[in-house]
Amino acid sequence: MAIIEIKVPDIGDFAEVSVIELLVKPGDTVKAEQSLITVESDKASMEIPSSHAGVVKELKIKLGDKVKEGSVVLLLDAQVGVVAQAQAPAAAPSPAQAQAAPAQPAPVAPAASAPVVPPVGASASSPAAELPAHDPMAPKGVLPHASPSVRKFARELGVPLDELKGSGHKGRITEDDVKNFTKSVMAGSARTSSMGAVSGGASGASGGSGLNLLPWPKVDFAKFGEVERQELSRIKKISGANLHRNWVMIPHVTNHDIADITELEALRVQLNKENEKSGIKVTMLAFVIKACVAALKKYPDFNTSLDGDQLVYKKYFHIGFAADTPNGLVVPVLKNADQKGILQISQDLAELSKKARDGKLSPAEMTGGTFSISSLGGIGGRFFHPIINAPEVAILGLSKSFMEPVWNGKEFAPRLSLPLSLSYDHRVIDGAAAARFNAYLGQVLGDFRRVML
Repeated sequence: MAIIEIKVPDIGDFAEVSVIELLVKPGDTVKAEQSLITVESDKASMEIPSSHAGVVKELKIKLGDKVKEGSVVLLLDAQVGVVAQAQAPAAAPSPAQAQAAPAQPAPVAPAASAPVVPPVGASASSPAAELPAHDPMAPKGVLPHASPSVRKFARELGVPLDELKGSGHKGRITEDDVKNFTKSVMAGSARTSSMGAVSGGASGASGGSGLNLLPWPKVDFAKFGEVERQELSRIKKISGANLHRNWVMIPHVTNHDIADITELEALRVQLNKENEKSGIKVTMLAFVIKACVAALKKYPDFNTSLDGDQLVYKKYFHIGFAADTPNGLVVPVLKNADQKGILQISQDLAELSKKARDGKLSPAEMTGGTFSISSLGGIGGRFFHPIINAPEVAILGLSKSFMEPVWNGKEFAPRLSLPLSLSYDHRVIDGAAAARFNAYLGQVLGDFRRVML
């Protein structure tokens, strides 16, 4: 028997993450690779596994703590003869999301989410762009008194517990306290710390400091017929809160256009025939990513992030794409797309998509995006309004391509058209610039030789 320290392995690019769940307690016997705690970033949640088997002697962290790579989770009385598993990035847990959910994202296509309290309601004198993202789990001094179930309930609603005054014994926060706070925020009578201290807020009509919304309707659905309740997946809970924040805080405008991809589709089919033995399937998304890189180079404002009163221009091109999984949307990020050819991009897309479906994406594979694409091409639809994946300033939506007759100057000819829906942050990008970006993107897709210019 030997006492060893179990530490947090490589968790990607995150400096710190919050502990949201303790899965073991002193005296428990654990196996190698058994999950010990659950941590959460703004894009995903993940479970931290044990590198050894043994008996838990002492926990070194508690709910609400911030941890990072190398932080000691617990002391373990390791069993003799058990071979330790290396805490390498491959052993890092997969997200349960969900990201952003680029992440993330935050998933990026419009999706229904649970009623959450967004960090909104800024006063007119306090620009939202200058405010940090609200983290309900970030402890400020001593953590407030609340049970784990109440903390979970507050986290799902996005309620900052440190701003609540508990009505329970010795100031303990109850579930009713969380509900009452939620109602007051939605009614515009209180504001969360993401916009300042909790305070009474003027109505939206008089001071613009709150949304002045009616309380969320409370309905007994069972009285109308048979119902079944299911918990939202962890990915949807996280991505829903991010989507809600992005939709409310970013002034979205969407520009719609159509690209003629008749020749490009013929090239794609030809490439797949020629590379049939390689196992690499070229998709239209690979061409669109390459075309987007060309457009981002020509119009660099779309490859930026807003930081207070400054624009951060990125010299790299990391493209996020929405991937549909059994648990909800996640946004893997294809790094350095400008340095890769169509075949390499297609192979990377296939690998990242498989990881997403299997829930094995690492946090590093969902962060760092500069521009996102949400594709509904395999399903249907003509146009839609994708939600920007903050802190990016634009996102491209792709709908299902369709054949239509197009006048070529002499006659109507059948052409394959791809609908483009470009949502952009109007604080950074003007309508004329968005129209030019979309038009140029359509030109590149119509004649892919422009990529070489």
